[in-house]
Parts: sequence; C-alpha cells; structure tokens
Amino acid sequence: MILQAPKFKKGDTVVILAGKNKGRQGQILRMLPVKNRLVVERVNMIKRHQKPTQVGQGGIIEKEASIHISNVAIVCPKCSTGVKIGYKFHDDGKKVRVCKRCGEELDT
Repeated sequence: MILQAPKFKKGDTVVILAGKNKGRQGQILRMLPVKNRLVVERVNMIKRHQKPTQVGQGGIIEKEASIHISNVAIVCPKCSTGVKIGYKFHDDGKKVRVCKRCGEELDT
C-alpha cells in the first residue's frame, strides 16, 4: 500500500461532503494518515458505554469517530466554501497550500 501525503493539517477547518453530517463544518482534531482518516470536532458523533474505573466514572460517553479523507474538503477563508487544494512555491523555496478557486494561500 502506497501512502499519499494528506493535504490536510490538524487545526484546518473542513466541510463534510458526504454522509449523515453533510454540509457541517468543524476543525480537524486528529489525523490518522495510515488509515486515510481524520477526526473532526462535533462531527460523526458516536456513543460508547464505558465501565467505571479508578480514574473516572462510567456511563454513556459521546465522542467523535473518524471520517475518510475523501469525504471532506478544506474551507477557504476567502471563498467560505469547500475547495480543492493546490500547491505553490515561494521564491525562498517554501511550499504552501493554495485555494484552486481563488488562489488564496491557506497556510499562514
């Protein structure tokens, strides 16, 4: 299996393109690059039954489940919509992500 470097980073704002949470936006909390998945805050919520431990009490806990990378798109701050990502090189050789729709740099 060949891994492709994901175009997303932790902290990016993304929009969900498919599934029960289609259209919702949130920030990326965790990246799982080996599985091509990511965890978005307050999206794809699941319930887990947990036994009480010495550290915390038990009960039904709600938490975020992972989503496949193909089901999300990064939100451009200028366009305010989900867009595709391209790359551009600065004169000093630094590679930055850009919005393919408007050309705005996504890395600050």
